[in-house]
Amino acid sequence: MGDDRRQRIEDGRATLGIELGSTRIKAVLIDEDHVPLASGDHEWENAFVDGRWTYSLEDVETGLRAAYAALVADVESQYGVRPTTFRALGVSAMMHGYLAFDAAGELLVPFRTWRNTSTGPAAEALSERLGFNIPLRWSVAHLYQAVLDEEPHVAEVARVTTLAGYVHHRLTGHDVLGVGDASGMFPIDPSTRDYDAAMLATADELIGAGAGAGAGAGAGTRTGIRALFPEVLVAGQDAGALTAEGAAWLDPTGALEPGVPLCPPEGDAGTGMVATNAVAPRTGNVSVGTSIFAMVVLERAMAQAHEELDVVTTPAGDAVAMVHCNNGASEIAAWARVFGRFAEAAGTPLDIDHVYATLLAEAEQADPDAGGLLSYNYLAGEPVTHVEAGRPLLVRGAGSAFTLGNLVRAEVQGAFATLAIGMDVLAEEDVRVDRMTAHGGLFRTPGAPQRLLAAALRVPVALEETAGEGGAWGIAVLAAYLEHAGDTDLTTHLAERVFGGDAVHVADPDEHDVAGFRTYLERFRAGLPLQVAAVAATTSAAATGELDATTDERETTAGAEPSLQTEKEPTR
Repeated sequence: MGDDRRQRIEDGRATLGIELGSTRIKAVLIDEDHVPLASGDHEWENAFVDGRWTYSLEDVETGLRAAYAALVADVESQYGVRPTTFRALGVSAMMHGYLAFDAAGELLVPFRTWRNTSTGPAAEALSERLGFNIPLRWSVAHLYQAVLDEEPHVAEVARVTTLAGYVHHRLTGHDVLGVGDASGMFPIDPSTRDYDAAMLATADELIGAGAGAGAGAGAGTRTGIRALFPEVLVAGQDAGALTAEGAAWLDPTGALEPGVPLCPPEGDAGTGMVATNAVAPRTGNVSVGTSIFAMVVLERAMAQAHEELDVVTTPAGDAVAMVHCNNGASEIAAWARVFGRFAEAAGTPLDIDHVYATLLAEAEQADPDAGGLLSYNYLAGEPVTHVEAGRPLLVRGAGSAFTLGNLVRAEVQGAFATLAIGMDVLAEEDVRVDRMTAHGGLFRTPGAPQRLLAAALRVPVALEETAGEGGAWGIAVLAAYLEHAGDTDLTTHLAERVFGGDAVHVADPDEHDVAGFRTYLERFRAGLPLQVAAVAATTSAAATGELDATTDERETTAGAEPSLQTEKEPTR
């Protein structure tokens, strides 16, 4: 088997996927059967600069090169060969945000990530005029807010893209975007798989009126938004090939050859759908990392717009309802580090997986409503619950049962509570979901998280073995799909050629867990004013970013390492 894999890599028959998540950049190499051959990664962090969350483009370049070099080292270690070319390549990254360039290709302002919530006036105005919910983090909201704020850079904007679009452009010279990622820039018309033409006209009029003849006059007023935003492509379409400059940018050693075909760059939500085989109607997935988001593929359009829900698309362009929560598993990670340090101080050090397994086992045996405890995981503001700035809180009354199990259960249920609020809106729209597939670091050990998520969403929750490979594997699968797009649709391709033999672990909602979570959720909703009070009571230094979200050794934005029970040989 090893010699066969070596030959495939040497012949350029392996496919490469790279994803830039919020805490890690990961590269995965797969064979023709979509089995991982090797991987490499690089950890990185966002920075809070001048009141905004950002990553520098220097860190993007350094991180990509480090992740690719780590993958090459893994290939050389396992197979004794250095890859020089690939069958195909794909790039994905965190959705949304704002990367604005001038006509010379120079970045005008630091990258504004999905995490920024400073676009309220723009998002509200756009949502009202378009009759379509425009979330705070969408690219068009960032653009229009810059116009409203009369930022000097706006007059020079010639191109706006996402992080995946930026990297793809550096590799190929093509200013394109996969439809799933593009749907986080501007609304997509499912019938055309392109930006909604009527909404473009309305938005151009609104932005032009906001700019007037002032500093913002260059932003979409003379050429329109379509000229600023990337061309939209669907899964399987040609998105260009690796140029000599792109190959040298990714691999400065010069070993990587140009000419590799690339699939459309996608967002982490889209690769999460692919990695969990959740691109068909009535399927969905939940990704738990620094943020938490759920995606449900719609059978029909929703009756009305809801501010708790984004409407985005699958990589094939089908409409998807998305509940995006800014705050995820970081607070659970903080508690895990505290208990890990306690074990170390007590003379019985445990690795992080053992710490999580111990804590989550306690949560599984705890009171269904967490014994009266209440936890908020809000390290940042949370648009779903209208919280502008957040503070993590643990609250209990004199009659609460303060046990280890209830503490951990409160933290897990607190992490899922905001998601459940958004999913309740979908239920009111009579959106049907047969099953949700979960992925992310919290699910590395099957058990309490999967069971508690099923109770929170009142839907069976599955864990696919392959989902553990994460978004980098998902974009590699999309890259491999380039060869098959002419003879099969993406849904059929995934079901028959990618996931046909995978094992699935399913947890059905338990009625006692469901009842307990609903009791917990009532407390959670009632206690939301505590967030306002906590923010008001903390120092101005904390409010400016010193209370940053911490990094979980186990978490990613759109995937996870393989679970302890289902670890696959090539990935570690």
